[in-house]
Amino acid sequence: MNKALLVDQLRNASHPSVLHKIAQQVKNLHPADLAEILNELSISQTLLILSRLGSHHRAMVFSHFSDTRQNNLLQQMSREVMTALFEHLPSDVRADIYNRMNDRVRRDLLSALPKAQREDMLRMSLHPEGTTGSEMSSDFITVSAEMTVGHALKHIRSTASEKETIYIIYVLDSQGGLNGTVSLREMLVASDGLMMKEIMRPDPVSVKVDWPKERAAELIRHYNLLALPVLNDEGKMLGIMTMDDAMDIEKEQDVRQLARFGGTTLGETSDLDIMTSPFHQMFRVRVFWLALLTVFGVIASNFVAAQEEILSEIVILAAFLAPVIDMGGNTGSQSATLVIRGMALGEIKLKWRYVWLVIRRELPVVMGLGLVIALLEVALAQLSKGVGVDVMLVVGLSMLVCTILGGIIGALLPFVARRIGTDPATLSSPLITSIMDLLGVFIYFGFSWLLLGELLTQAG
Repeated sequence: MNKALLVDQLRNASHPSVLHKIAQQVKNLHPADLAEILNELSISQTLLILSRLGSHHRAMVFSHFSDTRQNNLLQQMSREVMTALFEHLPSDVRADIYNRMNDRVRRDLLSALPKAQREDMLRMSLHPEGTTGSEMSSDFITVSAEMTVGHALKHIRSTASEKETIYIIYVLDSQGGLNGTVSLREMLVASDGLMMKEIMRPDPVSVKVDWPKERAAELIRHYNLLALPVLNDEGKMLGIMTMDDAMDIEKEQDVRQLARFGGTTLGETSDLDIMTSPFHQMFRVRVFWLALLTVFGVIASNFVAAQEEILSEIVILAAFLAPVIDMGGNTGSQSATLVIRGMALGEIKLKWRYVWLVIRRELPVVMGLGLVIALLEVALAQLSKGVGVDVMLVVGLSMLVCTILGGIIGALLPFVARRIGTDPATLSSPLITSIMDLLGVFIYFGFSWLLLGELLTQAG
């Protein structure tokens, strides 16, 4: 189905009968695809289409909207429509929306919801943001350890339509404690007369409700799980975190690290969003980094200004200053990115053996890179500007040392950040570049005075 054509048809549908006919066409679309289409329409048009969908389909589509879109739609809904929607939303989505509501809307909603959904939503909404509990769902299937397989299958058939996932069945004791898990496939091939405790896998991987959600996502990825049971301190099962939840969490982590490494966030503060972040936040976060980098720039510029004597005598040196010092920052950013990626994947730990391993791996690489780039820079300098051997030596050696030093410093900075308890991504790419710019200036003019100093003596 052509999405662009469908959006145009929905926008231009002026008569209810036409809109109803188009709505019939979109009923078979995946909720994520339909949500993407409805995002292009106005709030009133979106509500009209949603009203023509079945209760379950409407709730699934609604759950794929962004938080802002959900809030805007809810503001235009009647109390009855909102209540009907909440009855069919996934439990984790329902709790997230409830936490964003103001007190008046919360009171109206709670008074209208059936008791079971009201109590579940209140329980789910109590968990602090960032914990596994804030991301878990209560839509999972449980059976008793004393049930037979035949009885358990009947129970699953009667409740499956209300649950988020039915592929893993959780076997609980009489107190609600988790005894084990059974896959739906294992149940289907087992004899009906067997007890659930006979076919279950005991001691499944689980997570505590107050653990950081990133830790739960890491366990799901490590063990390749479809869902992860969430327990309280007494071992009672409260919910599950699904693979979809883990993917969303890891996506958030990737976005957050990208923002930090680009210098558009401060530590654990909210990432900037060019579409939604207010002016004061955009300004405050970015001005911090730019002001910090300006300090480095002023220090470097003062040092360059102090080299007026050598620059006035050998003017050509100024032409190569920028490419030489830039190379250190570029190499440092590459090395830091590789180390941060390794840390994020759990391949690199904060231990001395990993530090030495990274140095042993990175040193020969950056030495080779430095040699190739230095030779290339010297060749280009000779071809484009016809400089002398002495200047070529200054440029080549400076490029070599800056590249090697930038790679090593960039590789070590993430370890330093972890050691002091900071996210390695907060050592942003602009900061690494500025550090190497400053060091690059010292290296470049150090070689200039060492190799060309006698020219100044002769000139004097």
